[in-house]
Amino acid sequence: MATSMRSKTYIAVLLILSSTHLVNDLIQSLIPASYPILKAKYSLNFVQIGVITFTFQLAGAFLQPIIGIITDKYSAPYSPVVGMLFTLVGLLSLAYASCYEMILLSVILIGIGSSIFHPEAIRMARYAAGRRQGLAQGIFQVGGQTGGALGPLFAAFIIVPHGLPSLSWFSILTVLAMILLIWIGRKQHQITSEFSS
Repeated sequence: MATSMRSKTYIAVLLILSSTHLVNDLIQSLIPASYPILKAKYSLNFVQIGVITFTFQLAGAFLQPIIGIITDKYSAPYSPVVGMLFTLVGLLSLAYASCYEMILLSVILIGIGSSIFHPEAIRMARYAAGRRQGLAQGIFQVGGQTGGALGPLFAAFIIVPHGLPSLSWFSILTVLAMILLIWIGRKQHQITSEFSS
């Protein structure tokens, strides 16, 4: 019985995790896609754009191992929700940024959001995979890659004609992702107990 439980694959959970991964990476890809608008609106030079990229990428990458170490020691089923909350705040502050420093703070928050989201979301995908680890990672990564691909298109069709404040429209997707991640957090206890049986 325990073996059959461990081999069970939770496709619905994987699809939801993939969808939230899509939202996370969509928001991430909106940042570089918005550079021409940021450059024009705030009269930024290429060094300033480079600093935005540096701080954004550093915040998104550097904290992931630290978050991973923490969540290895302490169960954190709702940490992806916290990550998405950081992303939401960063997105809204970028939409209405009044100065360069606010842009930097906004992209740092969005980067931190991604760094908090990924470790536990990947772990949950592993738990939900059962014996189909390759399929699970494939489903999870499809969401992220799709989100990254959609960002520039959304920037072209939404942000360019409507300006930076239209970034706030994407907060609806972020809130929906948070709701789905809360459900995943509740589901995680059941899945992890079966996984460890």
